[in-house]
Amino acid sequence: MGEQDPGGGKKTAKVTKKAAVKKAPAVVKQAAEKKVPVKKAVAGKAPAKTVAAKPAKAESPAALVRRARRINRELAEVFPYAHPELDFENPFQLVVATVLSAQTTDLRVNQTTPALFAKYPTPEDLAAANPEEVEEILRPTGFFRAKTKSVIGLSKALVEQFGGEVPGRLEDLVKLPGVGRKTAFVVLGNAFGRPGITVDTHFQRLVRRWQWTAETDPDKIEAAIGALFPKKDWTDLSHHVIWHGRRICHARKPACGACPIAPLCPAFGEGETDPEKAKKLLKYEKGGFPGQRLNPPQAYLDAGGKAAPPLGAG
Repeated sequence: MGEQDPGGGKKTAKVTKKAAVKKAPAVVKQAAEKKVPVKKAVAGKAPAKTVAAKPAKAESPAALVRRARRINRELAEVFPYAHPELDFENPFQLVVATVLSAQTTDLRVNQTTPALFAKYPTPEDLAAANPEEVEEILRPTGFFRAKTKSVIGLSKALVEQFGGEVPGRLEDLVKLPGVGRKTAFVVLGNAFGRPGITVDTHFQRLVRRWQWTAETDPDKIEAAIGALFPKKDWTDLSHHVIWHGRRICHARKPACGACPIAPLCPAFGEGETDPEKAKKLLKYEKGGFPGQRLNPPQAYLDAGGKAAPPLGAG
């Protein structure tokens, strides 16, 4: 889907550098002249290579596709262990956890769901639950009354309409209480292996910051970004962008000086550009801190990531 990235030889890299120095705003131009380092995989390692900064002005559609796909490839090297940051063992647990993640952190959800699923392990169990008891369990996640209504309601819908099984189709998932397109794509991509783009707040912020799109409506963002990438890449792309937003490219203080894709970013300089100061802004495993999952994949642990503590620990 879309134009394939032909790669770049020495001649192409040279032209790109000249264009960047000529067109980029002052801070990006300075980055291009200094050859901003590109940091790989684990924060703190020596830069692997340097590339010229990209211009902030309008690009041709083909150039945008090439830059967007290059950013995704770079992020795949930085976050090869990227994964859903909600703990789950089956599609039912994932859809419930995703609904609960609204207006709170994945960490708080992960600290709360063990007690919920221990008492109500199946849709049948949760559908028949006493709402007041569920509310008490979900209280730490915030908006616990509305969330209780949603998870009990979606459990009843699963039992009554889908035989107690989470459906694997978008059109069925969005009919469940509390489930919109974002939640549906999280479930489809991570529980069923069906590609989807998860347009959460981090994703929205970064794709606009990178000038992949100027759209603000989530559905329009989804369509615009989907046109830049092959469908098979959508789920991993979502993980890469969201992980980068949570760890490095923050809303208020992006760690530009520690960013592995700074040379490709039109917004370089909006945050802290000093490498040492920027390094102090890094979060989760990039900053040497625990992640959001109590039970993360082994690949994450092997990369230096730390499991989050259970609720009430420490």
